[in-house]
Amino acid sequence: MNKSEIVEAIAKEAGITKADAERALNAFQTVVAKALKGGKKITLTGFGTYAVSTRKARNGRNPRTGATVKIPARKAVTFKVGSKLKDAVNK
Repeated sequence: MNKSEIVEAIAKEAGITKADAERALNAFQTVVAKALKGGKKITLTGFGTYAVSTRKARNGRNPRTGATVKIPARKAVTFKVGSKLKDAVNK
């Protein structure tokens, strides 16, 4: 599903216009991004949890040349699936 398909599905499910659904989806994306950037964890009970984890610096290898490359430390977004979503997918 791409963004326009999600917007259409939200509009249909909620009984709102596509424009309102797109504004809501954009607002959700903005709020999630700001919260994660601020170091907060977002929990949607039954759906899942968004969090930020820190990956340590490490050495990697360039597959073309075989040369060792330093990979810097960075932050990564993680998502842990909630029980209701997991059950819905597995039924």
